Amino acid sequence: MNILDQAASVLRQEAQAIEQLIETLDSSFVNAVNMILESKGRVICTGMGKSGHIATKIAATLASTGTPAFFLHPAEGVHGDLGMVTDNDVVLAFSNSGETGEIISILPSLRRIGAKLICVVGNADSTLAKNADIVLLAKVEREACPLNLAPTTSTTVALALGDALAICLLEQQHFTPENFAIFHPGGSLGRKLLLTVKNIMHGGADNPVVHKGSTVRDALFVMTDKGLGATNVVNESGKLIGLVTDGDVRRGLDSGSNFLEWPVEDMMTKMPRTITQEKLAAEAMHMMEKNQPRPITVLPVVDQEGQCLGIVHITDLLRRGIV
Repeated sequence: MNILDQAASVLRQEAQAIEQLIETLDSSFVNAVNMILESKGRVICTGMGKSGHIATKIAATLASTGTPAFFLHPAEGVHGDLGMVTDNDVVLAFSNSGETGEIISILPSLRRIGAKLICVVGNADSTLAKNADIVLLAKVEREACPLNLAPTTSTTVALALGDALAICLLEQQHFTPENFAIFHPGGSLGRKLLLTVKNIMHGGADNPVVHKGSTVRDALFVMTDKGLGATNVVNESGKLIGLVTDGDVRRGLDSGSNFLEWPVEDMMTKMPRTITQEKLAAEAMHMMEKNQPRPITVLPVVDQEGQCLGIVHITDLLRRGIV
């Protein structure tokens, strides 16, 4: 068997094992979901060796999708870390054989503490299964390893079952993309769903503003000083009435007239597109990119009454990873 054939065989065996797992889903899975939903504590995932790596991953997936969870190393558990477990918690234990010594050794303490126990095992007659409140069977016919020794198919099935559990909990708890972003503030999704225009706009003293009646020369000085390539134009009450960009100035200079002394309102863009400060930064990016007939690089920021609060520039969005 060549390398590609061997790889295909491994993938095929693992895919088939997951397909077979679907056929074995029953009320035990529903009960496990409900047990976790009704729990007032956390989900404590545990496992040893390769099963421990799966447990670690499932704990991370649960925690990031709205179900408080963490990983407990069973070997450390017998040396004091069981103090992390309370009677409000649900322990989710992974062991293909169901006879893993380190897991078995913490069972008496878990029972004495009063935590609920769900196990993911490949052997329904194992010690772990017999001592669990709920058994999720993840049995496989054989490992993808040609020696039938290295945990491969069994860990894939356990991982898939854990993912299914996490996603069902997510759905039942009505977990939203906004919730997800709160737990992932450093990721691209977090930036898109948490960062608002207020967080990145140039406001206050950094807001480029000229008043109605100012000259184009005045506007040019403000644009140069603030370095944003544009300035808002406001009336005597501070409401936005227009926008001047460096492109407007360049086009005016090409006219050859005494352009710099014009009143700014004679050359500004009246009623420019605006955005409010509570809107998502991602929406500002969308407005700039989709503007017709051509994309724009700045958006004035106003409140509900039209008062000019600031301006947001496309480079600020790009710098913060809003794409």
